[in-house]
Amino acid sequence: KWKILILWHLSQNTMRFGELMRQLPGITQATLTNQLRSLEENQLVHREVFLEVPPHVEYSLTELGRAFCPVIESIAQWGKHYIQVVGHQQEQNE
Repeated sequence: KWKILILWHLSQNTMRFGELMRQLPGITQATLTNQLRSLEENQLVHREVFLEVPPHVEYSLTELGRAFCPVIESIAQWGKHYIQVVGHQQEQNE
């Protein structure tokens, strides 16, 4: 449920953990951490730690993750089309 949304948001920008949390209402901190770890293990997301004061971490797509962006865009286009078709059919049935 969350991975595709995480990938979509990271396709827009490199983001810090807190930024991703704000973009994904309803996700818990533990779930986001687990999903990011899984995406990192699958080489779709890069995690960069900045040893500054205070330290922070940024997440971005890897080359493999960026190669998935056209798939995400296709799903988005299909979803928009689906909403239009179903919405139109529901209007006709009312």
